[in-house]
Amino acid sequence: MSKRTFNRTLKRSALTVALGVCFNSSIYAQSNTSGAVFGQASAGEKVLVQNPATGFSREVAIGADGTYRVSALSPGTYRVTLQRADGTTSTREVSVNVGTGTAVNFGAEGSGSGATTLGTITVTGSQLVNPIDVSSVESTTILTSEQLARIPVPRDTTSVALLAPGTVRGDGAFGNLASFGGSSVAENQYYINGFNITNSFRSLNFSKVPFEAIAEQQIKTGGYGAEFGRSLGGVVNQITKRGTNEFKAGANVFWSPKSLRSDVDDYKFSNPLVPGDYGNVAENNSKDSQDELIGAVWAGGALVKDTLFAYGLLSYGKTDTDTWGNVDAVTNRNGSIKNPTWLAKFDWNINDSNKLELTAFSDKQESETRVYNNTPGEVNRTNYVGTVHDEQGGNNYVLKYTGYLTDTFTLTALYGHGEFKRSQYLKNPDGSRVSYNGDITTAYTTDINGTTALGGCPAIIDVRPGYRKEITGAYGSLCHLTDGALLQASNNKDTRDQYRIDAEWILGPHQLRFGVDVDNYESVAGEANVGGWLWRYSTNNGPDGRPNTGDEFDVVRRQTTARGTTIEVKQRAYYLEDTWKITDNFLAYLGARWDTFENLGSDGRAFVKIDNQFGPRLGFSWDAKGDSSLKIYGNAGRYALPLTPSVAVRGSSASIYQRSNNNRFSGVDPVTGAPILINPLNPLNLINGEDGQAHDPNTIASKNLDPMYQDEFILGFQTTLTDHLNVGARGIYRKLKAAIDDNCDYTAITDLADADGLDYTVPNPGFPYCRLFNPGEDAVLVTDLNGDGVYTTYTVEGDRLSPPAKRSYKALELFMDGSWDKFFFQASYTLGYNKGNTEGGVKSDIGQGDTNTTQDFDYRELTVDTYGYLPNDRRHALKVFGNYDFTDEWSLGANLIVQTGRPINCLGVLDTNPLEPVGTVTNYAPHPYGSGFMRCSNSENGASDDSTVSAVPRGTAGRLPTTTSLDLNVAFRPSFAPGLQFKVDVFNVFNSQKVTAVSEVAEDSATGNPLSTYLLPRSYQAPRSVRFMVQYDF
Repeated sequence: MSKRTFNRTLKRSALTVALGVCFNSSIYAQSNTSGAVFGQASAGEKVLVQNPATGFSREVAIGADGTYRVSALSPGTYRVTLQRADGTTSTREVSVNVGTGTAVNFGAEGSGSGATTLGTITVTGSQLVNPIDVSSVESTTILTSEQLARIPVPRDTTSVALLAPGTVRGDGAFGNLASFGGSSVAENQYYINGFNITNSFRSLNFSKVPFEAIAEQQIKTGGYGAEFGRSLGGVVNQITKRGTNEFKAGANVFWSPKSLRSDVDDYKFSNPLVPGDYGNVAENNSKDSQDELIGAVWAGGALVKDTLFAYGLLSYGKTDTDTWGNVDAVTNRNGSIKNPTWLAKFDWNINDSNKLELTAFSDKQESETRVYNNTPGEVNRTNYVGTVHDEQGGNNYVLKYTGYLTDTFTLTALYGHGEFKRSQYLKNPDGSRVSYNGDITTAYTTDINGTTALGGCPAIIDVRPGYRKEITGAYGSLCHLTDGALLQASNNKDTRDQYRIDAEWILGPHQLRFGVDVDNYESVAGEANVGGWLWRYSTNNGPDGRPNTGDEFDVVRRQTTARGTTIEVKQRAYYLEDTWKITDNFLAYLGARWDTFENLGSDGRAFVKIDNQFGPRLGFSWDAKGDSSLKIYGNAGRYALPLTPSVAVRGSSASIYQRSNNNRFSGVDPVTGAPILINPLNPLNLINGEDGQAHDPNTIASKNLDPMYQDEFILGFQTTLTDHLNVGARGIYRKLKAAIDDNCDYTAITDLADADGLDYTVPNPGFPYCRLFNPGEDAVLVTDLNGDGVYTTYTVEGDRLSPPAKRSYKALELFMDGSWDKFFFQASYTLGYNKGNTEGGVKSDIGQGDTNTTQDFDYRELTVDTYGYLPNDRRHALKVFGNYDFTDEWSLGANLIVQTGRPINCLGVLDTNPLEPVGTVTNYAPHPYGSGFMRCSNSENGASDDSTVSAVPRGTAGRLPTTTSLDLNVAFRPSFAPGLQFKVDVFNVFNSQKVTAVSEVAEDSATGNPLSTYLLPRSYQAPRSVRFMVQYDF
């Protein structure tokens, strides 16, 4: 047997032994950056804990009760030595992971055993399954870099999180994000080495370290302790790699060629609500392509042996895409994304009692999207229109101190600073640039028929029915670049400064942990319409209210949006928790957290402040047989979520949002797509009173506002079947207790003012249309009725504004872990029910990412028939992944995910004036929220008298198909070249391309006519692709 073969066998055997020992040990809950070693021995003796890789060493005395504990240990392999009074020793080696403590008991070894090294357990890789943890009450999955290298999984944080039970992929409208336990994708928190990297502006992004730099990723799906907060979903906690005494370096390249990426299926679509071929839409995807190349180099080692260590990594990635889209579109595009990222990590062991670490990383991303003209009805590429430039990400710095002040008291302190840019500019074919500086006065004009200072061509949206387009052709712009999206300001940026102190104090059977966390977050945010506004074309059915009878005419709406501000959120929290070992077999967890949230507007004044929101956390763990082979556990907790900074962009800052509706026109500019108006524009309608003046912060939120919070309950068990296999189950119940959203029905105030005989002016800066409130709860609203500085306070009953916000998640999770010498796997099955009248922070039904200000509760009538199964309801989910070493050089990995599709809705208009004679234009008055209601017509006749409108309660319009994705990989590590490895990953082996999201808006918001795009697919499963990897470590 070669030395290499021997080492591999040793690693596998040691892994199996380690798992067997872990199944018979206790693991205490730990912090979000470190682990611990604890156990039992004879009182008066000493334990020495050493990390040979870094020279770290700490000696503690065994307490009078025969227990010891060494906390705040960086993840790694440790040597634990019992030093007896007679000079003999016993030594064991254990692996410590983030967030756990590993038990090493010496109690059964007498002092006369001699100077012997006993029970050595060497884990040179990582635990490939999760051991039974008889003292943890959390639902946690830990995946190490070694595990992730063996299974086929995309190299990003979300894809790794989706391996955990209870997680599902969120709607693609919000990017690559996961939903945890029925929550929305905007309710998670993300950490790197203890620093909060969540992009809190909308909570729809987070900073990212280079994937190769991640040592461990901890995924908390429920029941987490009082140390963690500001999350109703889950917590993703990552630990980076670091230098050791042994110099290590390496490099790798990953390549996903476009030639081996399958085409997305073409389709010809027809709206099922419309008979015949009305509204056909053809999508040609055969020319779409994607090519990705990522490379990294790294090195780590000791600058001063046993004292000062460094690790550094440089990574560069480039992704090229081609997207051709709908054959009726007038433009198509290709793009490139560049990711020049890096990480540096320094660790300084000042002495045995003090250490300092510094983490610095950058996740800057630059993208260019080149836009070309397309001939409608064909798929071609003609004139170059221009380029959209986007920049995201920034630099992050984390400084952390750890002090082992006594044998029983440990203190850590952390400061972190992070920046995240969200900027954009356009470049025209002649090289000139179009950008927005965040000053709303440069993006619009108060002259309704004037011009704008913001350059570029306005967006054109054509929602007219197919028969009208056949007459005139589809309207579109040959020079617009952002596909209708708002242009982001060139100075958009988010900045976080975080300070926290955590302490641990061991008092006999009590492990006390307490701390304080201060988090200050500032956002510079601006966006505006390219060209100053957009044009939206629709069709009026004419006097008879019927389509395609010859009396129809087209109308156009001009919409102007401009925003720009600097806003801030200040957060602080205190927590206290006690892990109390009541008996040898029963442990109780008692925790509490107090959160304070303060949101400040553009003038620096607070418009929302919530003090000391109480979050209790309770749990227990029962080692039923006393040998860690059967664990029964449970927990209950309350979790609160702060209001995102983005709310203040429109809520308390100066902004413009106005429309001019129902304008007649005689023709359309063939290049810009802008209308040639017959008459001057019709008068402007202000949305939420956004006329360019900042709202009074005293008037935009209920004075008795509670944070968004939910209660969670978990009960489960886990048991050992064999030395290699364990199984478990847990039930989860989550119930939303309060939500924050906005309500825009200002008549609740005017009715009360009328009853008091008071005059009012609507809107004015002190009388906004929309205000923040807790749906279903009484709202205390302060209003400046006439904008003269005189405030009137009214309490509006909850039923007047909306029903209560409801969301529940009920699930049963079954899971199994196994490990043998050459094979490991993890499997889980989840049966889940996610039901309510609100998804949470965002609204997947229409892809609305306005966190905390969706349209769900803007008007009471919008809430009718909205209770049902929510977008993140995936009734059944099966996940299996693992790896098999079929020789010393070759291995096979697999990853299978099967999930039920999401529910479908049918969203249509609400006729607010159904007066006789019905079916005439004069009597058809669509609600201002257009197609936002759970009701649809049964024909193409829109508002006419023979069109039957039916209620379609949430989630009852069908369900998308079940998706199945099997990924495989093969790795080769040649024995003749130690450190060299080759790997091929194949994702979606069977090229399943089921639809994962569709357009749920069935009717035109202005006319009620069926839209040709209802049920049009918005996203599919990613097609089959192949990724090659070559890596060399030395």
